[in-house]
Amino acid sequence: MRRAVCPGSFDPVTNGHLDIISRASRLYDEVVVAVLINKNKKSLFTVEERAEMISETTKEYGNVRVDTFYGLTVDYCKEQDIPVIVRGLRAVSDYEYELQMAQMNHRIAGIETLFMATNPEFAFLSSSLMKEVVKFGGDISGLVPDVVQAALVERLRED
Repeated sequence: MRRAVCPGSFDPVTNGHLDIISRASRLYDEVVVAVLINKNKKSLFTVEERAEMISETTKEYGNVRVDTFYGLTVDYCKEQDIPVIVRGLRAVSDYEYELQMAQMNHRIAGIETLFMATNPEFAFLSSSLMKEVVKFGGDISGLVPDVVQAALVERLRED
C-alpha cells in the first residue's frame, strides 16, 4: 500500500491545503493529514478543532485519514510506516525552506518528500492571511470551506 502524509498546523485549513490533499489522494492509496501540536505556537483553534475541520472537509475522500502528532514529522512517519511527506509549494521562498527540510528529513530518517506546485488559484493563500482578513471584516468566501469560514468569523468575533 502506498502511503503519504500531509503534515501541517492547519490553523485553519484553506482551500489551498485541500487542493494538495485532494491531489495527493489520487496518487496514494492512503493519505494521512497529520495536524501538528506545536506547544511553542499560540493557535487560534485547538488541535482537536483543526482535526475536526479537516475531517469534515475531506470526508468525501475515502482514502484520507486525519491524525494529530507532536514532535518531528519524520518520527511520526517512522511510527506510522509512512515513507513520503507531501508538501505544497506556493512560491520560490517556500521551496528554499522546504528543500532544507526535505534534505534533513531524508538524512535523519530516509523519508522522501514530494513537492506539489500549488494551483495558481490558491498560491496566495495562507492560514495567517485568512485570519487577518476575517479579523478586519473581509470576505474569504471561496478561499476556505464554509465550515472554516463560519468558525473563523465566530472565533475572531469573540476577540
